[in-house]
Amino acid sequence: MKIIINNSLMIPIYEQIVDQIKTLIRKGELKENDNLPSVRALARELKISALTVKKAYDDLEAEGFTVTVHGKGTYVAATNAERLLEEQKKEVEADLEKAIQKARRCGISDEDLKDIFELLLEG
Repeated sequence: MKIIINNSLMIPIYEQIVDQIKTLIRKGELKENDNLPSVRALARELKISALTVKKAYDDLEAEGFTVTVHGKGTYVAATNAERLLEEQKKEVEADLEKAIQKARRCGISDEDLKDIFELLLEG
């Protein structure tokens, strides 16, 4: 499992881990019942605190992406296509919201923004 931490981002490290594992699950690179590295092993590999990895794994479990079996490890949960699609929609919505806010800061009208969006959809 390839996780890359970018310390220059303003995104907390545990969120970077969560996002990258979710992406691996969505792409099918991590499948149902695949075993994730242990908290200690991933912390050692990434040269970060085990508590940071634990927080990421706890968040993934709370969102239903993984299941932890005490003494056995953390595994990818059964994929729920609707949950994955909803998660993807939320991410796209957040990205679009950022783009709209930037357009407004730049003084771009809603009509011009719609035109830009339609052009991008076409091609």
